[in-house]
Amino acid sequence: MYACIEWAAAQPWSNGKVGLSGISYYAINQWLVAGMQPPHLVAMCAWEGAADSYRDWHRHGGILSTFTDSWYRGQVHPLQHGYGARGYVDPVTGLLVAGPETLPDDELARNRTDPFQEARRRELLDDWYQVRSADWSRVTVPFLSAGNWGGHGLHLRGNVEAFVQAASAEKWLEIHGLEHWTHYYTNYGLELQKRFFDYYLKGERNGWDREARVLLNVRHVDGFEFRREGEWPLARTRWTRLYLNAASGTLDSEPPARQGLREYEAMRGGVTFRTAPFQEETEITGPLAAKLFVSSTTRDADLFLVVQLFDPEGREVTFQGALDPRGPIAQGWLRASHRKLDPERSTPYRPYHTHDELQPLSPHEVYEVDVEIWPTSIVVPPGYTLTLTIQGHDFERPDQVAGVGPWRAFRGSGPFLHNDPWDRRPELYGGRVRVYTGGPTPSSLLVPVVPRD
Repeated sequence: MYACIEWAAAQPWSNGKVGLSGISYYAINQWLVAGMQPPHLVAMCAWEGAADSYRDWHRHGGILSTFTDSWYRGQVHPLQHGYGARGYVDPVTGLLVAGPETLPDDELARNRTDPFQEARRRELLDDWYQVRSADWSRVTVPFLSAGNWGGHGLHLRGNVEAFVQAASAEKWLEIHGLEHWTHYYTNYGLELQKRFFDYYLKGERNGWDREARVLLNVRHVDGFEFRREGEWPLARTRWTRLYLNAASGTLDSEPPARQGLREYEAMRGGVTFRTAPFQEETEITGPLAAKLFVSSTTRDADLFLVVQLFDPEGREVTFQGALDPRGPIAQGWLRASHRKLDPERSTPYRPYHTHDELQPLSPHEVYEVDVEIWPTSIVVPPGYTLTLTIQGHDFERPDQVAGVGPWRAFRGSGPFLHNDPWDRRPELYGGRVRVYTGGPTPSSLLVPVVPRD
């Protein structure tokens, strides 16, 4: 990409200013090439683009995601040079997208590497992940980072981290909803990109430099409310800690005086805690985090956290995810043996795990763990309730809906699952897990409540 950027800048039809715009894979690559600092790259729009190959997509909280496996086989293999007549035909040019040459399967296999298998044998963070991740200290180009509230399991975290961590002095964060691809092509998305690039590439004085640095489509149960903000997380956030109560199964404003516990079978069970009905409309926008006190009968435990919204009749309110049409509000993950934190990079609302060593559990011993829950936005109406579910397996609904692309069906988490049999072997992750609350073990959920004007 570096060479392509510099080539484009040198063409007689070019003014020497090169911009990048792309969604998904074409956004991920922008973070990487920006770190190489091509001299003629002057602006870029990374629309729904992950940035940390370990934390954003290969290993959520240390747990292997199988998304890359299904994506690579379903969407990359048919585009490999040599796939020939077995591949797709470009509807515009009529040409084979993988080229005219057709190679045998064994030769195609020798000509590629499998990123899923590489990640499968690398549980800890190493150079293989690092070179495939953004180096925020070297990303200095002006950029517009556009994320999706429904992008749990892939892109959302990268878009937010880019805005918070990148060295760029001129950077903007936009977050929207709906499907993964929709707003990149709507009038809303096109106008946003046009204003940004007209300012940087064409030199038009259109006021973009005075645009608010954070542009949010705040999520309601029946739509979105566009709002400009000055920072992320929002400075006026009231960080509100809700304490888990094992005796009542509730989320309360005060911790229980006495210690209690809830237990579940990791591979098929979980425990849920619920707030009282909200008395007034309450906005929750920003990152969440959970502090849990847990034990396991085995030497490790995978923790899957899900935040959901329910109406006064007890019916769940679901939201369009990046791919799955019935997503929850937010999700987070942590392998307990990966609980080690980086104290310099962690905050109460965004724990940052090093993933550089395993810290196995001693069976039945209680451990304090901090779980990152990816950012969200929801305005909770009066009478509605929130729940936090902690379980030892992926969040999946009992029924399914049709999927997209290589994914035949979705059940709540889209294709962002963690079901590799080796990475999730029962002797390590199939024990009985206890969640302790109150007294000396005040498990809690930290929620970003935003005061309404």
